[in-house]
Amino acid sequence: MRAAVNGWLRVIPVWALWLGGLVPLALLVWDTVNGGLGIDPIRDIEHRLGRTALYFLIASLAVTPVLRITGVSFIRFRRALGLLCFTYAGLHVLSWAVMDMALLWGAMARDVVKRPYLVFGMVSFLMLLALAVTSNNASIRRMGGTAWRRLHKLAYIAAPLVTLHWIWALKTFPLEPVLWLSAILVLLGLRVAIPRPIRWGQAATVK
Repeated sequence: MRAAVNGWLRVIPVWALWLGGLVPLALLVWDTVNGGLGIDPIRDIEHRLGRTALYFLIASLAVTPVLRITGVSFIRFRRALGLLCFTYAGLHVLSWAVMDMALLWGAMARDVVKRPYLVFGMVSFLMLLALAVTSNNASIRRMGGTAWRRLHKLAYIAAPLVTLHWIWALKTFPLEPVLWLSAILVLLGLRVAIPRPIRWGQAATVK
């Protein structure tokens, strides 16, 4: 079964993931043009972009645990998942800077200092920026595999920070981001608890 699923995944082009990954953006544009947003459209645009970025970040974090536990490999899609995450994160920050703050850089700096949740958001965005800039083969060759892998472990820090940014921005204790934070912690815990792929065939022969 795993071999069949992996064979099917190998024939799916990476561009198909990009095409599907841009559907939430297309839906957001549609809702914006057709008045499908709420009473605070700027807030809705920012929040939907931010949530979508988090979903793709969590999907990228799930690739390794899924491989180790099930043997199903989404490795060839992980870079695209990370870049989709950064695309939505960049649009999230851009929408805040343009629509909310009108590109008033001084006001933006004061707002970040005044609101701690914005600090979490900006720090996590800078981490995602570093990951996006180095998500290419040239960077791997230039940095070396060890240094590149060390840098990309920033994703393990960025994901919880993004969720805390979401929770703190709402000034309540909402269920959805708390559940996503729990999912992130579970995924990170699985990476530690299962450091290498489970050998199901071998395990089945052990009495």
